[in-house]
Amino acid sequence: MAWRSHISKNLKELRILLCQSSPGSSSARGFVENNYKDLKTLNPKLPILIRECRGTEPQLWARYDRGLERGVRLEGMSEAQISKALEELVKVGASLKA
Repeated sequence: MAWRSHISKNLKELRILLCQSSPGSSSARGFVENNYKDLKTLNPKLPILIRECRGTEPQLWARYDRGLERGVRLEGMSEAQISKALEELVKVGASLKA
């Protein structure tokens, strides 16, 4: 999981959208609860925005250089799958710099 410490090198911003109470957002809520502190500790200058709104479909958004953004829908994913989706978004950011 060394890629976690390189998130801020490849992303300008990370946004997680979720609903506070819907079953579809439960894994996203669990991911935030279990991983936010670690991600922020490893990437202290990276803006990690958690947007909670009733009825919102859980999503993960990455903003890269020049305003380019990529998003992933998280509904139905486990916490491990959400972590893998984040890793893939980080890899996209690395490939954009090459």
